[in-house]
Amino acid sequence: MSELVFQDLPQVELLQWLARGSLKQKLLRTIRLWVWLRSLYGDRQERLALDDSFTYAEWRDAFFSSTHTKGEEVPSLHDPDCPCVKTTQEWLFNEKTGVVAHQWQESLMAHTGITDSRKVLKRRLFGITRRSLQGDLEVLADLGWLVYKNEKYYRVNEFPQRPLTPKDEAESNKLGVYELNFLHDDLVGFAQNHFHKINGVQRFFLKVDYVVPRTTLDAVDDWQYQLRELWAKTPVPPIKLTYTSAKVGHQLDCIVYPVCIYYVQRAVYLCAYGESPDKQSEWYNFRLDRIQKMIPLSWDNSGLPLNLCQHYQSHTLHTLPSPDYIAVEMSKAWGFDFYLPSQLMLMRFDRDFGDRYVKGTERHETFEEISYQQAQNLIKQKIKPPEQQALLKILANRSPQDAYYQVFIRYQDEKYRDNNVIMRLRAWRPQCEVLFPYELRQSIAADVAKEFQLYHRTCDFSYE
Repeated sequence: MSELVFQDLPQVELLQWLARGSLKQKLLRTIRLWVWLRSLYGDRQERLALDDSFTYAEWRDAFFSSTHTKGEEVPSLHDPDCPCVKTTQEWLFNEKTGVVAHQWQESLMAHTGITDSRKVLKRRLFGITRRSLQGDLEVLADLGWLVYKNEKYYRVNEFPQRPLTPKDEAESNKLGVYELNFLHDDLVGFAQNHFHKINGVQRFFLKVDYVVPRTTLDAVDDWQYQLRELWAKTPVPPIKLTYTSAKVGHQLDCIVYPVCIYYVQRAVYLCAYGESPDKQSEWYNFRLDRIQKMIPLSWDNSGLPLNLCQHYQSHTLHTLPSPDYIAVEMSKAWGFDFYLPSQLMLMRFDRDFGDRYVKGTERHETFEEISYQQAQNLIKQKIKPPEQQALLKILANRSPQDAYYQVFIRYQDEKYRDNNVIMRLRAWRPQCEVLFPYELRQSIAADVAKEFQLYHRTCDFSYE
């Protein structure tokens, strides 16, 4: 058997593929699977002295120190040199891997929404029972990394297809299900498990709303292709966009550094750093179907915006704005317009509606249910007079049995607010009441009053 060598780094994309589902729920096991693979297929420094067929006990004796427990209990700190003592971060971040801790943590946050991985990283990765380790072996066999027969595990002759390394990516542009890591964490698992037909029948479908006019679809395809070509260059160049802005109300030019593409709320957007249409922000989400022209520029172009030029000159190529930065910012507050200021929002739901349609759902990392007393304290802490007295009086007339939630949202004022969040609040009416921000509450009240007039305005009709 020719010797296969596994030297993949523990990048989040690989871990997601190994998780075959929610990486957030299976993080420690998935990292452990990566260590298993290095011990079975790694280079000469890492590969254990095992036959190509082995039992769990043989792997255990080769991997752990001689004093490691052979029973069912969690191993104690019996030997400082035993691998069961090493923490997760010691396995991940070392000279051998070269993985930078803060970059890996940012990538993990962007992919899974885990905002604080420090507790997980401090846990002993192999400080677990024999039953759990035996389960790891079974998972590796299910994934195609081992073959189980005659009560032994056998190394394979060919590795399963997995996320491409940078070297591999240059040699292949094929898209397989294992590369769908841009999807939501849980959707990746669905796609991987149900990508192929079952007995000739396709059982998994993904339906998304897409409001882009058919007349602009060809242009959107062109922009995506051009962006892909630009992102393949080193360095990635800035671009000049001619853009029809719904916010400003006319066509204009913006010079930006293109960072990534997001599909959000029925359309595809280019997240870019440089100039916004209203010139009020360094970041902006440009809807692809509203781009009229895209012209690549050079970094020494005299027309570059000062902030973009300074950012480029003061940073290395590898620290220009990245998709991970955007994902981290979006994790801090609810809303796609991550460049807007964030504010805390307090909401009240009718208890029955809240329990049926809100409780237990994932809206955002900062979305959480609180008590009536906590809601009262938030008003006292966050709202200044005279709005504070008005809201406390309103809360006093609400039932303590109702459902109260807090969440950070992207909201500055009525002009600068994330419309996707506003649309969700409208969809929840009338079972949802926004208590603060006070300006948002007043705005919603004005909208409701206008809506009421539309449906209750009296008209005189004459019938013959």
